[in-house]
Amino acid sequence: MQTSGGTAAFTGCVDLASERIGGRVLAASDEFFAAKENLLNPEPAVFDPERYTEFGKWMDGWESRRKRVPGHDHCIVRLGLPGIVHGVDIDTSHFLGNHPPYASLEGAALDDERDSSFESGEWEGLLPRSALAPGSHNLFPVLNTGRWTHVRLNIFPDGGVARLRVDGTVVPDWNSLRPDVAIDLASIVHGAVVVAASDMFFGSKENLIMPHEAESMRDGWETRRRRGPGYDWSIVRLGRAGHIRKLEIDTKHFKGNYPDQCSVDVCYAPNAVIDGLNWPQFVWKELLAKTKLKPDTNHVFAPELADPGRVTHVMLNIYPDGGVSRMRVFATPE
Repeated sequence: MQTSGGTAAFTGCVDLASERIGGRVLAASDEFFAAKENLLNPEPAVFDPERYTEFGKWMDGWESRRKRVPGHDHCIVRLGLPGIVHGVDIDTSHFLGNHPPYASLEGAALDDERDSSFESGEWEGLLPRSALAPGSHNLFPVLNTGRWTHVRLNIFPDGGVARLRVDGTVVPDWNSLRPDVAIDLASIVHGAVVVAASDMFFGSKENLIMPHEAESMRDGWETRRRRGPGYDWSIVRLGRAGHIRKLEIDTKHFKGNYPDQCSVDVCYAPNAVIDGLNWPQFVWKELLAKTKLKPDTNHVFAPELADPGRVTHVMLNIYPDGGVSRMRVFATPE
């Protein structure tokens, strides 16, 4: 499937390859015109018609030279988080006369930290050789349901790709974690997903579950100014069901636009798909009563929390609106 605009979107997925969560391009067969690292930039590709380098036209992506011998180019990416790949966007934005006509994708599951030495037998096909359109978000579903740590993008025979998005589901190594130690089950690192939000005009809901501290207001969840009654909310599906021990609501960087108050509700619905339309149909229990917030502060709650038992989903309510950089839910996983 190919589109001519917008961004890749596979519902309920995260970009496993994004440099924001630790994705890294380990090696490329050639990067003469444009560096391989550009592939994982989380920002959309841009075009500057006047910019040139000593190697030729500057392009915001990975671009190899024109191949004059048999073969094809490739690059190897270590995913930021291991997981199951559900779809891929091979984005050729701004590559019009220099895009690859075809591409394929392979996956590998490795426990070590090797950089670029991979045996041929370690790769499995995720996407067969497929036609690419120029200047487009080329979206393809992936049916192989293995758990992968690395992918290899092959382009035939050469050319430029602006961005590679590897959309999937994070699959943590639960065996490496102690079941009696509370971990942040609302972190993307442990497979959490923000399934719905009332509004995210200024900042994406996905920012709530990023593993690192917010770098600026842009790196948080922020709603527009509410001019009528009501409040805003966001729902996180935890990476695994658990018993909550501690909660953090971080308003870092939000100083004149933090929420005045917040509350948190939870529910246990392990086999349900909760979204922005059906959430009122589920039984929600109060975890944190409506509480006053401060600007630019990481609020830590433990004794104040109720004991709702097992939990799979957490709803953060903010009154009446505003911005929150992170929500962390420390729980012992089931």
